[in-house]
Amino acid sequence: MDTTVWFLTSNAGKLAEASHHFSELGMTVRALEVPEGSIVEPQASTLEEVAEAKIRQAMEHLPHEGAMVLVEDAGLFVDALDGFPGVYSSYVHETVGNAGMLRLLAHLLSEDPARSKRLRSASFQAVAALWDGHEIHVGKGVCQGSIAHEAKGEGGFGYDPIFIPSDLDEEGRPLDPETLGAVSTHGQTFGSVDAEMKHQFSHRRRALDDIVRQVQHLVNR
Repeated sequence: MDTTVWFLTSNAGKLAEASHHFSELGMTVRALEVPEGSIVEPQASTLEEVAEAKIRQAMEHLPHEGAMVLVEDAGLFVDALDGFPGVYSSYVHETVGNAGMLRLLAHLLSEDPARSKRLRSASFQAVAALWDGHEIHVGKGVCQGSIAHEAKGEGGFGYDPIFIPSDLDEEGRPLDPETLGAVSTHGQTFGSVDAEMKHQFSHRRRALDDIVRQVQHLVNR
């Protein structure tokens, strides 16, 4: 079988991370180049729907029939906003940025300060979808945490400067906000920690781990 996975991304960091994961299966990951504007961002209510819609568009640009293609989508889900911005995370960040998100949340907190801590709970969620030439497999990853009171740090990208991840136990599972875990940023945002620390919490890594587990059988097909 062809062991090349074509990844619909122009991000070198994402490509390197996916390459690392799939190398465990003896698979090579290469960037899928498509004409500008040929992939339309779908209007959908879940990350899974977005990823699957992109998969079907990407399939039209594969080098040959039966080739495998990988897509990834992620978003910030704020509990107090009923999961918003969610699938619209990129658009919202481009439109109002982190400052706008903090203002929106601050308005809610001013109306109910007693529930401030709960209202700040949020999660980064990611979906990795793989077309194996026959069917679509979907992997999911979640990083639990909360929204900071102010943006801190200049590392990472997107909402990283306003997101504080929940501590993790020895098995990598998220703990309650007040519990100190084996892995901790000690209240620092993703924007204030290095890439190695962030990787231990990564929702994208967890989604890739999930998809790799699902497709291990492909190497023997």
